[in-house]
Formats: sequence, C-alpha cells, structure tokens
Amino acid sequence: MKDKLPDAPYFDLLDAEVEFDLRTNPKNLMRRVPARYKGPIILDEIQKIPQLLDEVHRVIETKKGHQFVLTGSSARKLRREGVNLLAGRALVTHFHPLTVEELGEDFDIKRALQSGLLPSTWGQGDPKKYLASYIQTYLDQEVKQEGMSRNIVHFSKFLQAASFSQASLLNISAVAADCGVDRRSVTNYFDILKDLLIAHRIPVFSKKAKRELLNSDKFYFFDCGVFRALRPRGPLDSDSELNGAALETLVLQNLMAINDYRELEFEISHWHTRKHVEVDFVLYGPRGLFAIEIKSGDRVRSQDFHGLLEFGKDYPMAKLMLLYGGDRHYRHEKIEVIPVLDWLRSLTKRLS
Repeated sequence: MKDKLPDAPYFDLLDAEVEFDLRTNPKNLMRRVPARYKGPIILDEIQKIPQLLDEVHRVIETKKGHQFVLTGSSARKLRREGVNLLAGRALVTHFHPLTVEELGEDFDIKRALQSGLLPSTWGQGDPKKYLASYIQTYLDQEVKQEGMSRNIVHFSKFLQAASFSQASLLNISAVAADCGVDRRSVTNYFDILKDLLIAHRIPVFSKKAKRELLNSDKFYFFDCGVFRALRPRGPLDSDSELNGAALETLVLQNLMAINDYRELEFEISHWHTRKHVEVDFVLYGPRGLFAIEIKSGDRVRSQDFHGLLEFGKDYPMAKLMLLYGGDRHYRHEKIEVIPVLDWLRSLTKRLS
C-alpha cells in the first residue's frame, strides 16, 4: 500500500510507539498528520486499536479532503467489541494471494501446488521454510492476541487436524477427536480461522433443490501452499490425495480473487446430496449458473462425469465444466472438459 501511495501519512499499529500514542489518545492521529495535507491516510492493522474507527468517522464527517485506507488481518476483534464499522462510509476490499492471471507467463502450476501463491513465497528461494515461518507468525502474533497463549499447543494440534479436512465436508466432531480437544473449543478455533482470513467454509448450494442435500460446509485453508505446509505427511498418504486437495484449493482461491476483483457477484458453494452425489463448486449470480468439477489426473474416467450430469438434470440451464490435469479440450454430452491450466489462465473471460 505504501508503494501505491508513497506520499500518504502511514501509521503502522504494530509499531509499539505508534500504537501506544494512538491508543492513549485517538485524537493524536490527526496531530501526526501535517496541517496542510489533504489526501489519503493509511492505518495498517486497524484491528489493534478499534477505538480509532470513531476518530476516523469524526474526521470524515468534519474535515473535507481526507480519505482513509484501513488495512487489517482480522475482523474478529472489531466485531466482538461492537465498534464503529463505518457503515455506508467505507468500501471493503479483500486482498487474495496472487492469481494465475497476475503471474502470467511466470506461473508454474507444479510450484503453485507445492508452495501456493502468497506473494512472498513466489519470491523466495526456500518457500517451504518461509511458509513454516508464516504459520508460526500467526501462532505467535494473531492467536496469542486472542488470549489463547495457554492453549497454543492445542491450537497447533488443531491446525494439523484441520488440514485433513481440506476440500472435504467439515466434521467438527471428527476434528475434535483427532486433535484431542473438546468440540466447543474446536468450533471456536474454526471461527478464529475464518476471522483471521486464513480459512474459508463453502456452503451447500440449495436453491430450488429437487433432492435431499447434506447441509455441511466444505473447508479450505485460503492458500494451497499453507495447506501443504500444515498437512502432516506419512507413509500412507498418496501424492494423488494431496495433489487433489491442493488443486481444488488452487481453483477456489483463484475463483474467489477474480470474483472479488472483477465484481462478478457470484455466490460460491458446493453441491452434495444425501446419496453422496457431488459437485465441487457451484457459481450462482447475475452472469449465470456454473457447476465445476475438478480432477487432478491427466485422464478422465466415465464415473467422473456423474455428479455434473446429475446436477445438469436438476438445473438444465447450468454450464457444466470438468477441469483436469490433461491437455485435451473436448465435450462429453453437455459437459465441457477443459485442461485446468487453460481454464485458470482464461478465468475472467470465462465467467464475465
């Protein structure tokens, strides 16, 4: 953000001196801004001092010419304390990991499936080491700020247990049993992951449902590299299992980013009947209805089409797509079969 607005006053609330000064008296904010300055003011990690939002509101209402850029890594503290969220006066933007479109010719799908698309990992000589450090930073800074220092060991075990739910229906009781933590705590831990913006829960698509559906969310860490760094691996874990979950995550994180950046307004969900007929992702919005199934292998079997064909019977207007690891583009009945790399590179065009 400082690169985009190099002349804007910048306040890093992780700086102890800055935090102390503004926490002591929020009105010190404008005393730190040059008197004749008119323009954007950047407040980084705003969740550290929720009370500053009242001062921001006051300045917006009483002083003309000022705009604020407020960034943060967690909405949990803001919501919990019931602070001023500047309703009607703020535009909310979510920043995602890099997209395939942004990387262009530099994109390497094998590397992405192993290391993810966080900007810092893409420039690292040792992305695995960086991801381990990234996760530890969240444990040290964010989780401890939640007052969970005494439970840091439990939370670390929970993160590993949660990684086994990646790209799967979420079973909180099973995760609790796996990490040896009570169900109520695990429910709270999943809420923390969502509020810290490092995990997503994708709901079931149930509009005008013609079949009985499982009312269960699918769970994803927000980046496939973070998932791979958290997921313990033993001799019984297959490459295909890990690559399948990683590829599904890669597709989702690109979908979410393009949906936000291009303002496509899709609701992203999944479809899963009580008879376990499923589709990985369903996109529903002003631009239509899309059903997307993802297979990491370079060949598609006849049974791989089953979920999409059943979804198509219930929603004949839907565009059906199967993404896979091969290189041939063709149709199977009403299903468009697309190499996943081609689809990711042309995502905006396909959904716009």
